Amino acid sequence: MRERIGVLCSGGDSPGMNAALRAVVRTALYLGYEPVGIYRGYQGLIEGQLQPLAASDVSGIIQRGGTILRSGRSPAFQTLEGRAQAYQTLQAHHIRRLIVIGGDGTFKGAATLLSEYPDLQILGLPGTIDNDLYGTDLTIGFDTAVNIAVEAVDRLRDTAAAMGRLFLVEVMGRDAGFIALHTAVASGAEAVLVPETPTDFDAIVEVLARGWQRQKSSAILVVAEGDEAGGALKVAQELQQRFPHYEIRATVLGHIQRGGSPTATDRILASKLAITAVERLHEGASGAMVGLLRGEITLTPFEKATKTHAPLNPLLLKLVEILSL
Repeated sequence: MRERIGVLCSGGDSPGMNAALRAVVRTALYLGYEPVGIYRGYQGLIEGQLQPLAASDVSGIIQRGGTILRSGRSPAFQTLEGRAQAYQTLQAHHIRRLIVIGGDGTFKGAATLLSEYPDLQILGLPGTIDNDLYGTDLTIGFDTAVNIAVEAVDRLRDTAAAMGRLFLVEVMGRDAGFIALHTAVASGAEAVLVPETPTDFDAIVEVLARGWQRQKSSAILVVAEGDEAGGALKVAQELQQRFPHYEIRATVLGHIQRGGSPTATDRILASKLAITAVERLHEGASGAMVGLLRGEITLTPFEKATKTHAPLNPLLLKLVEILSL
């Protein structure tokens, strides 16, 4: 029997996961391994939902969003008994090498499993739209999510200008404001509200008032869902009290940012990282996330990737402020 490499997707899905799966499977075959897909993430590993994958099984998926292996979260895997069952499943299917695609929670689970069963080899691919993992400049799915949000803001700006309204657009980002910040810069928003910085309503009103004085009849504010002010709906209520002569509308984009065909950037990133992950497993690497830093592919230990959150680029924050004039 050929040696096997298992692969799973865990946590929230992100555009580009299928591109990563395709590259994992075909690189594993190229190096002489038998790739095995694990369905429904860690829960499927516990329940034994595994299937060997051929090259034809990943044909025609690079352009598809979501993941053909499905994803999800597993409370059972957070228990000692659940991880023991997951390990037994790997043993029963003769899998010692594993690639996990996901974010913070996925890598914490992988690190815990490795600490309990050090005979395993596990590497991770950063599959999350939030772009908040330390050790990579881009996560798989981030570029697609931003482009979806920017397109939505562009459409809303048309109706905002036509009706003379202030639109607050809420994007995903419970703990990190990367999507909001990049969307705000790319769409020319007047302000951005993110979890990493305090919300200053006086400053926002000043920006809006300045535009109003210049007879600017519409404006766009981008709000990360995890901002301290409580999301677009609550921000809209607060601004309506402070700026009563502006007609204000709030739009929550929600999970639309996760779906759809991945951009070329996400497809290429996913493919490059996945190929490297299989090659590094083959060479004996383990316990790390494969990422892209300043154009170079690097390995960052799981503990560092999850305990240290990447900071927002202060230049982009400054850009929003300057370009709102």
